[in-house]
Amino acid sequence: MTTSAILHRKLGATGPNVFPISLGCMGMSGIYGPSDDAESLATIHAAIDAGVNLIDTGDFYGMGHNEMLIARALHFQREQVLLSVKFGAQRTPSGAWLGFDARPAAVKTALAYSLKRLGVDYIDIYRPARLDPAVPIEDTIGAIAQMVKAGYVRHIGLSEVGPETIRRAAAVHPIVDLQIEYALISRSPEARIFPVLEELGIAATTYGTLSRGLLSGSRPAHPTDLRAHLPRFKDGNLDHNLTLAEKLKELAAAKGVTPTQLAIAWSLAKHNFIVPVVGARTRTQLAESLGALPVHLTAAEIAELEAAVPAESAAGTRYDAIQMKNLDSEK
Repeated sequence: MTTSAILHRKLGATGPNVFPISLGCMGMSGIYGPSDDAESLATIHAAIDAGVNLIDTGDFYGMGHNEMLIARALHFQREQVLLSVKFGAQRTPSGAWLGFDARPAAVKTALAYSLKRLGVDYIDIYRPARLDPAVPIEDTIGAIAQMVKAGYVRHIGLSEVGPETIRRAAAVHPIVDLQIEYALISRSPEARIFPVLEELGIAATTYGTLSRGLLSGSRPAHPTDLRAHLPRFKDGNLDHNLTLAEKLKELAAAKGVTPTQLAIAWSLAKHNFIVPVVGARTRTQLAESLGALPVHLTAAEIAELEAAVPAESAAGTRYDAIQMKNLDSEK
């Protein structure tokens, strides 16, 4: 399938047209263990060459490393891509998490530093990574809206927030997309969140399509791998969850595709407003993910897949108890 033959998806009612798969760069900055900058750069370039035009990052990924890496990759290709940036997470020099700050002044300060690290004049989509419980969402979105008016931001997005917050944010300024985890075993957005997105004309850039590699049978292999601390990868839970990965593997083999490709194809088939954010760290992983695009699933195949790997069938929550309690999207 050629790039020109791949139908793009519109990022909400007011957003740009994007390639149906986005490249998420978080894993290129050590979150899942050591990464290789040279291979990361090659992967970003390969994605752009394949037609991918939405690149996702966060200013707290590697404490700025991820943004500076992307700056190196896009030195001569800025106009070919749309940059989506999350902000607000507070971290220590050791990498520990301190909380979240989405006050208007913090919004503008974070933006200023992201622009400098990325080496760009504007960011295409800017979003708070979480809801700051101490700051009304209207204040946070209002501050970003001021930056849109000033020309430093083109569009506004949200991340991991629930229906009420989505509505309140959209009342302040048009929202182009909500970034949220969505996978065969993480389907809670279907009940209350996706209907609101459809109603308001907001896209979903979904991450965790493979539940951080769980559905492809991946295990944490390094002490600094974030997944070692997530409930679904803990002893006991992991063994159960890997049986789900085996079911996906069997169905993928019957279809003649890989589990990764089947999981991505499933998410693309569910709604035309969904753009999966694929966290490929290597060119090999990227190529496999792009191989999902020509995979067509019938309604019967989708039903079979969802019966084999039922919604919420995973053992353990997607984040630890404290984070789950604080996630606005889970309330």
